[in-house]
Amino acid sequence: MITVTDVSLSYGQRTLFKEVNLKFTNGNCYGIIGANGAGKSTFLKILDSEVEHDKGEISISGKERMAVLQQDHFAFEDYTVIDAVIYGYPALYSVMKEREAVYAKENFTEADGLRAAELEAEFAEMNGWEAESEAGQLLSGLGLDEAVQSKKMSELDESKKVRVLLAQALFGNPGILLLDEPTNGLDLESISWLEDFLINFPNIVIVVSHDRHFLNAVCTHICDIDMGRITPYSGNYDFWYQMSQMLQRQAREQLKKREEKAKELKEFIQRFSSNAAKSKQATSRKKVLEKLDLENLTVTSRKFPFVGFKSDRAIGNNVLRVEKLCVSIDGVEVLRDFSFTVNKNDKIAFVGVEHIAKTALFDTLAGVRKPDSGDIYWGQTASFSYFPKDNSSFFSGTESITGWLKQYSPDQNETYVRGFLGRMLFSGDEAMKPVNVLSGGERVRCMLARMMLSGANVLILDEPTNHLDLESITALNDGLIAFNGVVLFNSHDHEFTSSIANRVIEIIPGGMVDRSGAFGDYLADEQVKELRAAAYDGKTALRI
Repeated sequence: MITVTDVSLSYGQRTLFKEVNLKFTNGNCYGIIGANGAGKSTFLKILDSEVEHDKGEISISGKERMAVLQQDHFAFEDYTVIDAVIYGYPALYSVMKEREAVYAKENFTEADGLRAAELEAEFAEMNGWEAESEAGQLLSGLGLDEAVQSKKMSELDESKKVRVLLAQALFGNPGILLLDEPTNGLDLESISWLEDFLINFPNIVIVVSHDRHFLNAVCTHICDIDMGRITPYSGNYDFWYQMSQMLQRQAREQLKKREEKAKELKEFIQRFSSNAAKSKQATSRKKVLEKLDLENLTVTSRKFPFVGFKSDRAIGNNVLRVEKLCVSIDGVEVLRDFSFTVNKNDKIAFVGVEHIAKTALFDTLAGVRKPDSGDIYWGQTASFSYFPKDNSSFFSGTESITGWLKQYSPDQNETYVRGFLGRMLFSGDEAMKPVNVLSGGERVRCMLARMMLSGANVLILDEPTNHLDLESITALNDGLIAFNGVVLFNSHDHEFTSSIANRVIEIIPGGMVDRSGAFGDYLADEQVKELRAAAYDGKTALRI
């Protein structure tokens, strides 16, 4: 059990946490949520003693081993993949390496024999004989086959390193597991495997995530960071959301009543403070007014941007036809003879393990990349707006956010542009920040604002939820559901994909699987599973 008692932390004038009191108990998974900058990652670092709090106490019962998902993807470059995973249990790793060194000695002495016996006992007690097998199972569950497991970390790309570090955190049955955004870089099949692992994990899990489906699947409790406080709720994310909406409504109603009462009291005091007959009543009401606490009834610090897409022109029946498209990247063919037709009511999720192919397809449809061969036919009424996965080229200048967005606005009036930015949470001085200093989430909101101003009736989005907080993801999710045009998108967010898509296209070796209907139905379709298995010839597990 972890007990957090009166923990506070401030940076200068800013109070991040104020008198936080929590208990984390075995067998439960706690989701830490809050707006960007609320202190979610910092709270995990406080629990891990990486960040020192100003006051209060954190106590851990027993001698529970704490495992943390490492954020430095290059910290284990000289390790083999298996060794990097086993390093997640430092005591076992130390014994294992000393044991190997003792047995590797050319002149094996009696003292070495005694030490070897001690190490063997410790090694067995820590389940060392099963270590490589357990590490391999974790890596396989996260989509890394045996060929990858024998390599050095320096040989892996960043997406694979992320999976190894996640396996490292999960290794050895830690008593406490701290996970900061564990689904980042994972495909949906690996996320599903991780969900099953955590659901069956018997100890304490504390996780920060922006993935609503993941939080719903694994969390038994939600800890909401807001206004410097952390409030625990029993239940998953959906339960928290419903409960918080109800509590916020009650708080708003209470605040409104207190504000009305304060107004009445002020008016009475002003009218009768100089009236001798009423002066006692005025003094009495003044005391009541002083006791009315309006500041502590602030409803929430959370802010939801407004995301709404409106097309300038209704789309016709002929939207898009792609015929025998071939695209290569650095000499490697990623799309071959790729053909499909988009209909006027389609909201298509592009899924599958071929991530480079999906981005290449979107870049080619948007005219960013030229195909090797094939044809793309856009309908006469179709107009598109593109959200690329890498948006860095849009933000290299030093102009303000207002000036940046103005170049994409049909209305050049600055008041209009700034009003529009306000709805995207860039109000006041925020709207004048230079674009080259924006965070990842701020850039995404700018790109979405650009799309909203385009008036396009076809939206192409390549992983648009990356870098967004839950409030912004929810706003974008709702905006795309309400949009009456065509949507072509790619996302690892299960909830996002499920709630928007009415058609699924999966790029597989040698072709594609194309099905109309909900994403959940697609995943459950036995015929689709057979097609995938045949495409990968049973050698590569498909990860959606």
